[in-house]
Amino acid sequence: MSETDDGQPLVVFGDRSLAYDFGPDHPLTPLRFGPGIDLLRELGAIQFIEPEPAADAALTRLHDPAYVAAVRTVSRDPGPAPEYGISPWGDNPAFAGMHEAAAAVAGGSLNAMARILDGTATRAFHPGGGLHHAMRARASGFCVYNDVALAIALARDAGHRVLYVDIDVHHGDGVQALFWDDAEVLTVSIHETGDALFPGTGSLDETGGSGAPGRAVNVPLEPGTGDASWLATVRAVVPALADAFRPTILVSQQGCDTHAWDPLAHLRVTTAAHAEAARLIADVSATYAGGRWFATGGGGYDAFRVVPRTWAIIWLTLAGRPIPDEVPGVWRARWEEEAHSHGMAPLPERFLDDPSIATPERPETAERNARTAERALRTALDLPDDGGRHSDRDRPGRGGRPAR
Repeated sequence: MSETDDGQPLVVFGDRSLAYDFGPDHPLTPLRFGPGIDLLRELGAIQFIEPEPAADAALTRLHDPAYVAAVRTVSRDPGPAPEYGISPWGDNPAFAGMHEAAAAVAGGSLNAMARILDGTATRAFHPGGGLHHAMRARASGFCVYNDVALAIALARDAGHRVLYVDIDVHHGDGVQALFWDDAEVLTVSIHETGDALFPGTGSLDETGGSGAPGRAVNVPLEPGTGDASWLATVRAVVPALADAFRPTILVSQQGCDTHAWDPLAHLRVTTAAHAEAARLIADVSATYAGGRWFATGGGGYDAFRVVPRTWAIIWLTLAGRPIPDEVPGVWRARWEEEAHSHGMAPLPERFLDDPSIATPERPETAERNARTAERALRTALDLPDDGGRHSDRDRPGRGGRPAR
């Protein structure tokens, strides 16, 4: 693996990361970078690259020039631009320097992908990246510019087939929309059903445009989903699709807002499940993409108990290192008081949660999720739908036809 000099994956983080800030009462808080990056450093992370603002020419690879101009305008003079999804009454209030801050997130992901493409690195992690809701001409869901989609576009321009895996609790609607007709990008989103959660999309029948049928795969899961059926879904869907699609590079959005303690959603996943999902994605990248993997942090709104441990798990997996049993005591001592002041204490002592922290999922939830995953997979692989009753010998990877 040709990472950096000591074998570490690159981490995109710097002072500009803190500037992406919608205000003190907004759920997406830069407070997460303090404990999150400090924990990475405590574990030995030293390979950091500063996110530099992307030029307009890079942003307009996917975003409408009029939209970029509008973001520049509200950045200089914060005010509403509701036609572009920017409003003090919505998820994306304007703030001074909004364009520069959002362009830096995009630039950080573009730089990380460029390093992978030129062979400087094989794997990279952008904790503040993964703004997957941003559309071509509209901000949405805390996302102004779609950094992860721009990184995918850079890989596409270099001739790669890109597998995008999104395990954030919210549907990766922006990335899906921006590559709806691109047959060389397979977008896979495993999320809480849009019937219960923003953005209200990501149903089974969203499968790709006329130029790329089957290239969008959505697995909407039930509220109350826990580790067992969430992991079963990831295990069933991601390797089978990778085997059919044969990507040459892997991009992921690994939001930890699926966690049982997250305040914005209704899944009951633990860090133990996230660790296994990260290992599975690492295996897929090694098997099909020469180890090339660009990971982004995505959502996560428990800034002290959940986000730092999940970022650490991702970084350790990217680095090929085992996950320690215990969270460093010196890190917990540094952040306990601040976590308490924000109602997010005590800090967990272990990286991997005990399953008892989450309410067990109901059997009917697991059964419905299994049927949903089966239908999504069979549709993507162009197999007849038998209601999830087929035998193991017919499963994808054992004779199923490849995705179109």
